[in-house]
Amino acid sequence: MSKHEGKIAVVTGGNSGIGLATAQRLVGEGAYVFITGRRQPELDTAVKLIGKNVTAVQGDVSNLADLDRLYATVKQQKGRIDILFANAGLGEFAPLGSITEAHYDKTFNANVKGLLFTVQKALPLLVDGASVILNASIVSIKGIAAFSVYSATKAAIRSFARTWTVDLKDRKIRVNVVSPGPIETPAIDRLAQTAGGDQLKAGLISGVPMGRMGTSDEIAKAVSFLASDDASFITGIELFVDGGMAQI
Repeated sequence: MSKHEGKIAVVTGGNSGIGLATAQRLVGEGAYVFITGRRQPELDTAVKLIGKNVTAVQGDVSNLADLDRLYATVKQQKGRIDILFANAGLGEFAPLGSITEAHYDKTFNANVKGLLFTVQKALPLLVDGASVILNASIVSIKGIAAFSVYSATKAAIRSFARTWTVDLKDRKIRVNVVSPGPIETPAIDRLAQTAGGDQLKAGLISGVPMGRMGTSDEIAKAVSFLASDDASFITGIELFVDGGMAQI
């Protein structure tokens, strides 16, 4: 039997990058997956790439009405959630002294507010014993120049996991964090365009003991592990998948 045979999963931000790779892996391991994303054309492309056992629901996680529509669709079609990967988020550079209210609100609304309500609104559908995985980043513990607002949101996500592990323990719902290092994704390509292009990537790689960027599927494998019975005694952790970058 496949690792996630018959399970129902929700992956926010599943239209590209880490979210898409995770949705592909979960479907390949037997799950039915609901994916979200803000851009319908990318969602349509993702559905074609995944190929089967997938439903796409367009929406922005920072919009609570969009989350309600997502979970109404899940309830109507499948009636439960076994795996929730709260992955959607965004990041932009802004050095201290140049941070605007708009930058702060945009980043916290997507990464903190959106993630919080992604999980809270899923609670009625999450089965006892479900697995919740939150996507954070190595910047939850490392300082990167001009990245303070984004980094603070990722530290908040790590804090959520600790508290929610306790809040949900009576339902045996495990809550864990996966914290990627530099990963080849469309998001990091967009970030690089605003901050020196290939120089940004070269600088990141120079700090990785394994000497390269990671792939989205390497994060997907970690998420799949945390969601599986192989991780049945693991909850409240932050799993770094970073080529050693945050470990030295």
